[in-house]
Amino acid sequence: MELAEVFGVAKTTVDAWIQRGCPASPSRGRGQERLFNTSDVAAWLVQDARETPMPTRIEGEQELRLRKLASEVGLSELELKRLRESLAPVGEFARASALQDAVIRKQLLAVPERVYPQLAGETSEARFKRVLEAELVRALEAAANVEIEIDSEAGAD
Repeated sequence: MELAEVFGVAKTTVDAWIQRGCPASPSRGRGQERLFNTSDVAAWLVQDARETPMPTRIEGEQELRLRKLASEVGLSELELKRLRESLAPVGEFARASALQDAVIRKQLLAVPERVYPQLAGETSEARFKRVLEAELVRALEAAANVEIEIDSEAGAD
């Protein structure tokens, strides 16, 4: 029985799990092994461990392995929860992006007003391009240096 090997238990333990409700395919006949989804079995083991009262006496190595597995799954679930909480919500990212876009737009729209006094009457194409490029770089750098603050409560549903 492959499931027994995966979970490091005896075949009789897997039989006992099936009798207690472990998810498995229907019996395929004599001499044919059942099919299992190990993810479903692991989840069932965790749930079963939570619902089954702890025995006053540990019943050997198989029971210890089962408890260890349940603990490992529980730790994995806690780690996943911690990772999910550390991610920035999509709405918060969207608000920050929109604010950054507004800052860039404001900086770029101010370029003509800043370059007009420098370029009024200018006839040199090279100087025109240098001044305009310098002002565009200045506008983009200014936009990049603006601190965007997001109120995490704003826009939250």
